[in-house]
Amino acid sequence: MKFENLPSFAGLARRRVLTLGVAAAGMFVMSGWAQAQDAAKLKVAAVYTVPVEQQWVSRIHKALTAARDKGEIEYVFSENVNNADYERVLRQYAEQGNKLILGEAFAVESAARKVAKDYPETAFLMGSSGKPQKPNFSVFDNYIQEPAYLTGMIAAGMSQSGKIGLVGGYPIPEVNRLMHAFMAGAQEINPNVTFTVSFIGSWFDPPKAKEAAFAMIDKGVDVLYAERFGVSDAAKERGKVAIGNVVDTQPQYPETVVASALWNMEPTIEHALSAVKAGNFSAEDYGQYSLMKYKGSELAPLGTFESKVPEDIKAKVQAKQQAILDGSFVVKVNDSEPKSSAK
Repeated sequence: MKFENLPSFAGLARRRVLTLGVAAAGMFVMSGWAQAQDAAKLKVAAVYTVPVEQQWVSRIHKALTAARDKGEIEYVFSENVNNADYERVLRQYAEQGNKLILGEAFAVESAARKVAKDYPETAFLMGSSGKPQKPNFSVFDNYIQEPAYLTGMIAAGMSQSGKIGLVGGYPIPEVNRLMHAFMAGAQEINPNVTFTVSFIGSWFDPPKAKEAAFAMIDKGVDVLYAERFGVSDAAKERGKVAIGNVVDTQPQYPETVVASALWNMEPTIEHALSAVKAGNFSAEDYGQYSLMKYKGSELAPLGTFESKVPEDIKAKVQAKQQAILDGSFVVKVNDSEPKSSAK
């Protein structure tokens, strides 16, 4: 397990503690005004079971880092915390006086909820498949099924073989609903498209995801849904294209990643911080703040594929996006495990 008090501005690959000092009147001492400002900052902590580079967690980390850089909060975090240590780390941060604690509780629901009960004055906001727990345990989720649907439309429009592969981590609701939305979008464009679905049993194992993608390509798949890192590497090596998830990886794969469904955690974080500062944080489901109408999710720009995606497909995607935003079309949420349809 690795502790980091503050991630540096140099990026996520190497994090070190950064201390900010304020010089006043030529003396290397912090002024009383600056001390008061720091004292007013909200103390926020996060506990992650994976590296902050991992797609899902990276979005939480990005939003909290932005709030810290704006001077709104003090932010500390732990990454790569194993399940057995999760409760201990949560308690440590609560004891240190952090007013808001975030993380992903999917595999440690009971432990996280137990800690929240023991610290009713601390606000907990956790990624969870469960419901809020009064008085202080709120939940959030990556409800980005709307842009996932749009990327499915693009995937079907780019596929020559009509065979699309999907590689995921685990078949849990947070993954399943995005895959189903993606598949539904693809079927709108091509009702005869077939899918090969595989789960690697890990949240962060790029080599395993890459091998799963290779196996699909060997069976004729020419477009891959990269729910996990590693899939786009396989597509790049074999000259196929991929659809990104949660983060935009087109800059790293300019000739491979066509489009991505992006998750923006900023609206969720802003709502939580406002509630804590106002003293009215309560058990709430924050899932709605990941919807497109709140700017919690979006379809990434086509960028290098702007001229490669057929014009009629782009027009259909644009029309569907507008229908989603004005409420005339609702992407169905299906949390059941998706199955392969390819023979």
